[in-house]
Amino acid sequence: MNTVENTISIHELKARCDEILNQLAPSGVVVTKEGHPVARITPLSTVNNEPLIGSMKDQITINGDLFSTETKWDAQS
Repeated sequence: MNTVENTISIHELKARCDEILNQLAPSGVVVTKEGHPVARITPLSTVNNEPLIGSMKDQITINGDLFSTETKWDAQS
């Protein structure tokens, strides 16, 4: 992998995929095919959703039965 430009050929990526993904820099790496850039691989950012849990408590009202369409129907007809 060329660390100066953060580029790698698709052939080298195939051969060293696990190693490259384990050492992936925040800026990612550009994958080239026949010398032309074709993709960029970047790490996923971590999102903390914990503050959202329970944040709507006492702000939402449920009217009716959540598990019913409240439509009467007859399976025999």
